[in-house]
Amino acid sequence: MNRLDGKRATVIGAGSVGPGLGNGKAMALRFAQEGAQVLCVDRNPEAAEETAGLIRAGGGVAEVLALDVTVPDAGTAVAEAMAGAWGGVDILAYNVGISQKGGVIETSDADWARVFDINLGAAMRITRAVLPGMRAQGAGAFVYVSSLAAVYSAPYSYVSYEVSKAGLVRFARSVAHENAPHGVRSNVILPGVIETPHVNAFVDSETDPEELARGRAAMVPMGRQGSAWDVANAALYLASDEAGFVTGVELRVDGGLTA
Repeated sequence: MNRLDGKRATVIGAGSVGPGLGNGKAMALRFAQEGAQVLCVDRNPEAAEETAGLIRAGGGVAEVLALDVTVPDAGTAVAEAMAGAWGGVDILAYNVGISQKGGVIETSDADWARVFDINLGAAMRITRAVLPGMRAQGAGAFVYVSSLAAVYSAPYSYVSYEVSKAGLVRFARSVAHENAPHGVRSNVILPGVIETPHVNAFVDSETDPEELARGRAAMVPMGRQGSAWDVANAALYLASDEAGFVTGVELRVDGGLTA
């Protein structure tokens, strides 16, 4: 239980949009269980505080930063919060994303720009802000959460989400290539069919949740949906020193869906 002992971690998107366990919340908890000090960042302060409270209740150390990642100085806010709390950052996990249904014809310029700004633009700005500190200390690890949608087409179109998440994959690899000489690693997770509050939040009132869950599970060769813990455990490996020679990797957590 000490794979991240002494590490200083930031989880962007550490809250959940509803009851249950989202990927970011699970990552924050998992990092803390393994010894990391965790800054829980979320635009919803109550959701971030809930995650931090669970960490503290388990004997861990956590701070909270309420932040809208789209504001121009979001990266600076993260870097300053980490410097003020623990003197810097060793791990940054980016788990923020929105989706917008619609193909090329249906997607407006405004929707395209909004999805890209959150899914990709904010990741770049926050990365840019914390990179100098990681380079100076000669070590650091980025873990970006993309989506299987980056490489796999869903039954319905949401082109802005798919393309922005594909961009995040390429961005993670660019960060890896550029910063390997500085001891900074960068990897990206592609979750598949995962059962999270984010999924349930977008279900319309006429859809039976149990029927939806059965249908989603049937898509996966393993016969079940993944859980937020599956994503968190993948993130833990990539963030830990066990992955010290792993950078630029796209790790699919999909139960064999794209095997």
